[in-house]
Amino acid sequence: MSAEMITTIVGVVSLLLALAAGFGWIIHRTDAQLAGVRVEIADTRRDLGVRMDKVTEELVDVKIAVARVEGCRGT
Repeated sequence: MSAEMITTIVGVVSLLLALAAGFGWIIHRTDAQLAGVRVEIADTRRDLGVRMDKVTEELVDVKIAVARVEGCRGT
């Protein structure tokens, strides 16, 4: 093999390794960012669940109050 051929092969292999490393870094970085988003989504769902429970409790109280008012009118 000539020196030019060896240099070309080493250059191509180095380029492929650099591309693979860059692609791996991008995948790692994206996974880390998505993990943060998943945590934020879970927190938001939990907060919405708590808020919905509070609204449900208030709605029950309102229904009871309306039933009492309607009951007083009927008697």
